[in-house]
Amino acid sequence: MNETIGLILLIVGVSFDVIGCIGLVRLPDIYNRLQAATKCVTLGTCMILLSVLFYTGFNPIAIKALLCIWFVLMTSPTGAHAIARAAHRSGIRLWEKSVMDKYADDREGSEDKA
Repeated sequence: MNETIGLILLIVGVSFDVIGCIGLVRLPDIYNRLQAATKCVTLGTCMILLSVLFYTGFNPIAIKALLCIWFVLMTSPTGAHAIARAAHRSGIRLWEKSVMDKYADDREGSEDKA
């Protein structure tokens, strides 16, 4: 039963990773690409590592997989935020069909108060 759950989690995780990789290629600008990479690939990678836990049982490999899940969940969103902020500060424009730029609004609001 655990092997079946592990296999299902593996298939779901690989599917999310593939969708995230397609998003990296197909989406129009860096901000949308970061969204695909952060959300889909983080979830997919965590599912793959969780499948290791179910497939192998609770052993030292599973403990390492859990630590990797924690590491991916902590670093991936933080890294994507840092990349997006650096891109915005360096002047990389949003896609022309983007509806709003909340970061620019926040920066303008804080500059008006100073």
